[in-house]
Amino acid sequence: MLQFRSHDRQIASKAGMAGIEEQIAELSRGTDEVLPEDGLQAKLKEGRPLVVKAGFDPTAPDLHVGHTVLINKMRQFQLLGHEVVFLIGDFTGMIGDPTGKNATRPPLTSEEICANAATYEEQIFKILDKDKTRVEFNSTWMGPMDAAGLVKLAARHTVARMLERDDFNKRYKGGEPISIHEFLYPLVQGYDSVALKADVELGGTDQKFNLLVGRQLQQDYGQNPQVVMTTPLLEGLDGVQKMSKSLGNYIGITDPAGEMFGKIMSISDVLMWRYFEVLSFRTLEDINALKRSVADGMNPRDAKFELGQEIVARFHSAADAEAAKQEFVSRFQQGAMPEEIAETTLQCQDGKMGIAHVLKGSGLVSSTSDAFRMIKQGAVKIDSQRVEDRSLELEAGSTHIYQVGKRKFAKVSLI
Repeated sequence: MLQFRSHDRQIASKAGMAGIEEQIAELSRGTDEVLPEDGLQAKLKEGRPLVVKAGFDPTAPDLHVGHTVLINKMRQFQLLGHEVVFLIGDFTGMIGDPTGKNATRPPLTSEEICANAATYEEQIFKILDKDKTRVEFNSTWMGPMDAAGLVKLAARHTVARMLERDDFNKRYKGGEPISIHEFLYPLVQGYDSVALKADVELGGTDQKFNLLVGRQLQQDYGQNPQVVMTTPLLEGLDGVQKMSKSLGNYIGITDPAGEMFGKIMSISDVLMWRYFEVLSFRTLEDINALKRSVADGMNPRDAKFELGQEIVARFHSAADAEAAKQEFVSRFQQGAMPEEIAETTLQCQDGKMGIAHVLKGSGLVSSTSDAFRMIKQGAVKIDSQRVEDRSLELEAGSTHIYQVGKRKFAKVSLI
């Protein structure tokens, strides 16, 4: 079971307060929209535990901290005494989420989905209380639904409404194909809310259309429609693109402690406050106090230390977090890494760039042949991890700290 820290107790104490405003302030923290605007207040006034749903398609075996923005919000509801449902979209995963895609997304096999779902169940309880979390699979109700039931579900929405969705609209106007099964995705996600009788559904801003479909379907089925709460998509290490494994700008929650800490220390001072807001379990009062300390002369790096230790401790342990910090500090003290690292942006072709060209383009080596020689000697590292593959390609949208030898460093963003 999760250990309740002091700020956890502060949140949990609000569950018993007569006033609802304190709960709304905590639950609205870091959100983009709450729809309808007074909906959450109306639900809380009912004076019962709310059913709070968030769905995750098991499209990859590991979660990154960008995913945990929603899970952290679920945790806040949990601390306030509400019932959270972590919904694994094993059925929707076989459709393939078209959100934000300019082409049909390949569906996963049932074997891939089962393997990924198993790792999700293990990882979420680093944040949520296992004893107070319902884990559901949408194949439970979608699997038994026959063709006639799916046709009836599809009849509850029109093609015109589907084409109001931004990504569908762009693909349609651009002459890009849209497969019929992609239209089923928002409907199935919406039906999940009907099956669970959800009071609140959480999702990223890119999921807003799908979440609103859930509200409509609940009304069609005679239910009180859910409140929709959207959270912003967390920027990755580059501070520009949303966090994504495919872009290489992510912090995986299964990353080793030292690597996780180093990645957090690589973010900009501006992005640090964004991460504090949506990833930290500190109260807003604590974060504002830390901001004032930095404004009064505290080194931003020291604030980043606190963020790094909190995140690493969450997914590893307090001892691992302290060791990761000490290792990072020792590298500075030994002169292994300068405090100020030159930043470079390089333009990729075809969305990728070979490691040798990255090193040359950033000025760390004089030629690609020099780069290959240094890799062979074991003198090249990316985020403190040794590079051995001369054919390694880096994705556009990624930001890493590259090192050649003991003294040459560059923080390189690929676009």
